[in-house]
Amino acid sequence: MRFVELPGGPARYRDRTDKPVQYFTVVEKQNGAVLGYVWGSDEGDAAAYVPRQAAGPVGVNAGMPWIRRLREAKARGIRPSQALAEFLAGPEPGGKGRPLPGSLTDAPNSAAVKALAQEP
Repeated sequence: MRFVELPGGPARYRDRTDKPVQYFTVVEKQNGAVLGYVWGSDEGDAAAYVPRQAAGPVGVNAGMPWIRRLREAKARGIRPSQALAEFLAGPEPGGKGRPLPGSLTDAPNSAAVKALAQEP
């Protein structure tokens, strides 16, 4: 069986960029363990959730509400930085993760955030 992506479908930001990004840490609501990172780049029109490898399947599953929210933000036509600001200021999403207050920071590109997610 082979899947071929057709044009159209839901609006999505790019999932990688070599342009500067902002990101925040997503932590588990109960114990504060780091689950992953949500990043965005206006310059690259890119944004994504990256699970922390050490969080295992819980980190991967925690990304579903963030991915949904990013798609909804793109469909509304807002910039990635606006989406991140909404996520930090608004109500917590469903699922296990929430933004870590005060964790919004910069990285040189999306690869730097992905590398951070690989750290133990």
